[in-house]
Amino acid sequence: MMQIDTSAAAFVAGIVTSVHCVGMCGPLSCSWAISAKGGGFMRSTALYHTGRMISYGIAGAIAGAIGAVPLAFFQHGAGMVLPWLLVLAFACVGLGLDAWLPKPRFLSAGLRRVQTAAFRMKSTLRAAILGLATPLLPCGPLYMMLALATANGSAVKGAGFAVAFGLGTLPLLFLAQTQLHLLGGRLQPATMRKVQRGLALVTAVILAWRLRDTLDFGSSAAASCCHAMN
Repeated sequence: MMQIDTSAAAFVAGIVTSVHCVGMCGPLSCSWAISAKGGGFMRSTALYHTGRMISYGIAGAIAGAIGAVPLAFFQHGAGMVLPWLLVLAFACVGLGLDAWLPKPRFLSAGLRRVQTAAFRMKSTLRAAILGLATPLLPCGPLYMMLALATANGSAVKGAGFAVAFGLGTLPLLFLAQTQLHLLGGRLQPATMRKVQRGLALVTAVILAWRLRDTLDFGSSAAASCCHAMN
């Protein structure tokens, strides 16, 4: 299991997720920038992403704390469970199954109220508030990663896992926010979705290959047979 750094895998999941987000959510993630120009735009961008990281960390900490009790029933805890759950998560995204994940309507309603209130504020404050409200977005992969944060088994590890995911989404979203006028007509949502699914499937295969020794049923059966014969 030491071959798999789950924080690094969460970072990769953020990159994979952001590939689709640039095509689908790029304009949405730039909506707070109305009237923000020059240095004010960059300051608002920094506040937006800082707010995102804070909210991801809080959500991940809550999820990790919730998962501490169930994981106590597993002999190897998060070290055994989480890496294979990540494989499953990447496979779900690669097969497009994340589109079928339930998206709580009450979260979307809360987001609309936050957006309405935020657009009455100055650009810097608006950016920070909308960044903090990011976990309310109807995003299947985001909900999936926050659910997987429970498998970290502690608030601290859950927060680190969620923040690593958020940091993975940052490069491409920042590019979309600063270069949207150049990227808008070139990145079609359908194309980005195909790229995302391809990357997710490749990552799932790589993780599963590196974890293959944890499913060495043949050796376990041989050991049991030898023990019985002795």
